[in-house]
Amino acid sequence: MTQTLTPQDVRVTISGVDEPDLAELLRTKVARIGRHTHVPVTSAWVRLSRHGDPAVSRPVVAQANLDLDGRLVRAQVEAETAHEAVDLLDARLRGLVQRAATHWEARRGHEPSYAAHEWQHDAEPARRHTWYPRPEAERDVVRHKTFSIARRTVDEAVAELELLDYDFHLFEEACTGIDCVVYRGGPTGLRLAYARRPPHGTAVAAHLGVTVSPHTAPRLPVAQAVERLNLTGMPFCFFRDATTGRRGCVLYHRYDGHYGLITPAAQTVSPS
Repeated sequence: MTQTLTPQDVRVTISGVDEPDLAELLRTKVARIGRHTHVPVTSAWVRLSRHGDPAVSRPVVAQANLDLDGRLVRAQVEAETAHEAVDLLDARLRGLVQRAATHWEARRGHEPSYAAHEWQHDAEPARRHTWYPRPEAERDVVRHKTFSIARRTVDEAVAELELLDYDFHLFEEACTGIDCVVYRGGPTGLRLAYARRPPHGTAVAAHLGVTVSPHTAPRLPVAQAVERLNLTGMPFCFFRDATTGRRGCVLYHRYDGHYGLITPAAQTVSPS
């Protein structure tokens, strides 16, 4: 096993938690993750924070980003106490890193490369966790990111969904060139949705265990996407811009209770 990371290499940010030695504990546990994979962990960043709202049942949130020799792995957990959050994060990271190593072994030499500014490198879409219960009247679209959406097969998109610990993953489907999301849902636990209906006979056979939604993304202005997101209770809303009607956009619940918006590069989204 290759371990290039030391505790001193792990960047730790703590807010709202005042417990001695917690930062050192995080550094030590995250640095040890490299023992569970032959792929070198070249950098790591961890954030631990506590909600100020006493009504939140699991107020402590731990998040981590690991760079596995150029491949990003993310994890986020929630807990009642800081030490519980540290232990849960450690367990989640171990599983994700081991899964990443297995995936690389199976696909050695066929991994997609990452281009600068692709969505995977700099996004914070909703993960499999709750968000701050901010009243709807107080929510705003506080983060609008435009990215070059990666071209992926469904298999590759599913693998990235798992490694990045996301609820959903936006990508351009390699066979059809149409924007898609793969997300956690449907009868098998994984579902694929197209922004536009593929030409007859060109829809791909989805990854084993992934069902394909019969519905394409609706054409909506952002204001209506916000309404739809709140009505459905989903962590995100997949829609097509009302102006162009072609590229897929994602509006999602941020951890702080506001909204984030992801749009493909060279696309302007109608604000109303």
